Amino acid sequence: MPVPLAASLAPALTAPDLQAPVIAVATLLAALVFGLIGHSLRKIRSTDTMTAFGWWGAGALAGGAGVWTLHFLALTGLGLPWETLLRGWQMAGSGLASALGVAALLGSARVRSSEGARLVLQGLGLALVWALVQSFSLTSLAEPPLASTAGPAWPLLALAGIATGAWAAMALVFSERTARMGPYGLRLALAAVGFALVSGLTQALTLGSLGFVESPRPSGVLLVSGDALEWACGAGALAVLLGLFGVLIDSRASHRHRALAHSLSEANQRLREQALTDPLTRLPNRLMFEEKLSEALELIDDPAGPGGTLAVMFIDLDGFKPVNDSFGHSAGDAVLREIGARLQGLARQTDVVARVGGDEFLLLADPGHAAGAGHLAQRVLHVLAEPCRLPDGAEVRLSGSVGIVMYPEHGPSQKLLARADAAMYAAKRAGGSGFALFEPGMEHDSRAQLELQHELRGAIERAELALYYQPKIDGRSGQITGVEALVRWDHPTRGTVSPAVFIPVAERFGLIGLLGQWVIDEACRQMRAWQDLGLHMRVSVNLSAHQLRQENLVQRIRRALTEQAVDPALLTIEIIESVLLEDEAVTAFAGLAQLGVTLSIDDFGIGYCNFALLRKLPVTQLKVDRSLFTDIQHSTDALAVVDAIVKMAHALGLRVVAEGVETDAQRQMLLALRCDELQGYLFAKPMTAERLTLWAMGDEGVRMPDFRPSLFATAPQTLQ
Repeated sequence: MPVPLAASLAPALTAPDLQAPVIAVATLLAALVFGLIGHSLRKIRSTDTMTAFGWWGAGALAGGAGVWTLHFLALTGLGLPWETLLRGWQMAGSGLASALGVAALLGSARVRSSEGARLVLQGLGLALVWALVQSFSLTSLAEPPLASTAGPAWPLLALAGIATGAWAAMALVFSERTARMGPYGLRLALAAVGFALVSGLTQALTLGSLGFVESPRPSGVLLVSGDALEWACGAGALAVLLGLFGVLIDSRASHRHRALAHSLSEANQRLREQALTDPLTRLPNRLMFEEKLSEALELIDDPAGPGGTLAVMFIDLDGFKPVNDSFGHSAGDAVLREIGARLQGLARQTDVVARVGGDEFLLLADPGHAAGAGHLAQRVLHVLAEPCRLPDGAEVRLSGSVGIVMYPEHGPSQKLLARADAAMYAAKRAGGSGFALFEPGMEHDSRAQLELQHELRGAIERAELALYYQPKIDGRSGQITGVEALVRWDHPTRGTVSPAVFIPVAERFGLIGLLGQWVIDEACRQMRAWQDLGLHMRVSVNLSAHQLRQENLVQRIRRALTEQAVDPALLTIEIIESVLLEDEAVTAFAGLAQLGVTLSIDDFGIGYCNFALLRKLPVTQLKVDRSLFTDIQHSTDALAVVDAIVKMAHALGLRVVAEGVETDAQRQMLLALRCDELQGYLFAKPMTAERLTLWAMGDEGVRMPDFRPSLFATAPQTLQ
C-alpha cells in the first residue's frame, strides 16, 4: 500500500536518551530543596517578625532557585544527538516564576487555618510550583518537544502524583499526629527523601515520554548554550547549598537555644521544687500546701463545682525533741523522713501531706465529715506510734498531737491553718498522743500564747523576771550545801506566771536562749552580792539544749563570771540527760569543764543516757528525777532502779542529788540508799534571794536547816 504524502513528509521524532546520573543529581537536589522549604515554613511561623520575614525572603530565593535548577538540570541530561539550546528570556522568566511561586507557598505558613487545610494548601502549592517550572523549562527549549507517548492525561496524573507526594511529606513534617513518630529533624529528612523519589520518578517518566525534532535555530532570540545552562544550574545549586548552610547554622543555633531553654526550664523547675518542697522529706512545704489548699477551696466554693468538705490536720510529733537531742541531728532527720514516708503512704492520691516545720506536718484530706476526720486522725496517730529504727539500729517510739479543722464548718479559709494549729496545741495541752477538733475557745488560747510571748520579750527589760532559790540539803549532816536557781515571772496584770506556762512559750517562739542568758547573768550577780556579805553560795543553773548549741556559750558564761568576779567552782551547770548525745553538748561540756564550773546531769533516769557515756564526760553530779522514787516506799522496782543508779554513780565518783523530795518516808529511803544530797518541798520551797539571805544570816524567824559552815569560809581564788 502506498504511503500517504503527508505521512511521508512528517519529521521523524527523536526520543531522549536520559542520563541516569543527571536525573539522580536532580532527585538529590529535590530532597535538598524540600528540606530547605520545610525548614523555612517552620521558621516563618515564628512570632518574631524579623525571623519570619527573613526566612520568607531567603527561603523564596534559595528554594525558588532550587526548584528551577532541578528542572533545568534535568534538561542537560536529555541525551539528544544535537546541542541543547534554550531561550534565555524564558529561562529567566521561569526562574522568577519559581521564586514567586515558592514565596507564595511559604506565605501559606502565615495563613490562619486548620492544620488539615494548611497541609493541603502547602502540598498543592508545592506541586503547582514544581509543575509550572517544569512546563516553563520545556517550553524554553529552542527545539521544544512535539509529542508525548504518555497520552493527554499524563500532565494531570503527574500533577496529582506530585501533589500527593508533597502533601504526604508536609503531613509527615508538620502534622500533630505524626509528631510522635520521631524528632523533627528525622521526620524532615524522611519527608525530603520521599518527596525527592516522587519528584525524580515523575521527572524521568515525563522527560522519557517526550519526542523531539531537530529544527532550524530561531532567529532574533537570545539562545543559551548547554555549557551556559550548566553554569546557571551550578549557580542555582550553589544558592541551594548556601540556603542549606543557613539551615545548618540556624539548626545549631536553635539546638543551642533549645538546650539553653531546657536547662533554664530544668533550673526553674529545680528552683520551684526547692521553693515548694521540703529538702529533707521531699514533701511539699507550707507554700505548696497553701497553693493546693487554695485550689481545693476554690473547687468547693465554685457554684458549678461538686461542693463537699475538707479537713486540714496540723500534726506535731510528741517526744521528737529528746530523740533529736540525744541521738543527734542525723538520727532526727532519719526519723522525720520515716514519718513523712508513713504519712504519705497513709494519704490518698487526692490528699496532700506537707512538712511545715521541724517536727510539724500538715495533711489536707476530704474525709466527708468530722467523724471521718477523727477516724483519719486515729490512723495518723497509729502510724506515728510505730517504732522508728535509727541508722545505728536503735529503736525509738514517738506519738503525735493532731489538730483538725473542717471547711466550711470552721471557716473562713484564711484562718484554717491558724485554727488547726490552735487545735493541735489543745491536743498537746491535754497530754498529747491524741487529736482535737477545733472549737472557738481554742483560737483564744492560741492568741493568748502569742500575747504571752510578746510580753515575755519585754519582761527582762521591765524587771518582771526574778530568780528564786531552792536549797539543797546534805544527806549526812542535814545542812544546806547550795541552791538551785529557778526563774519566776511576776507579771503586772497576770500576777505570778508559772514556769510551766512561759517556759514552753519561750521554747516555741525562740526566746529560751535570751531567757537562759538572763538567768546566768542574774545568778552570777546574786552570787557576787552574797559573796560581798561573806556568803559563798553554790548556785545551780539549768541550761537548755538551745543554749548548748550556741557557739559562744562558754564565752558568755566566762564573761558573766568575770564581770562579777565570781569563782567558777561556785557555779553548777545542770543539763538534762537527753541532750548529752549531741556533739554540740559534748563540746560545750568540755569547754565548761576547762572553765572550772561544776557540771551536773538533771532528770537522770528518764531519757536515753547511759553510764558508758558518763565515763567520757566531765560530770561530777547526777540529779535523780522524782518520778523514779515517788512510790519508792511501796515499789520494789523503784527501789531497785534508784539503788542501781546510786551505786553506779558512786562507782564513777559522782555525787547523787534526789530532787522533788516531798515526804519523810522518801527522805529516809533515799538516805538509806546513800543519796548524797536531797532537794524538795520537804525541806524548803523556792524563795527569793532576800529571804534566803536573812535565813543564812540567822534573821529568819522560822526553823529551817542550817547552812554548811564552809559556805561562810574564805572564798577560793576568783576568776581573773
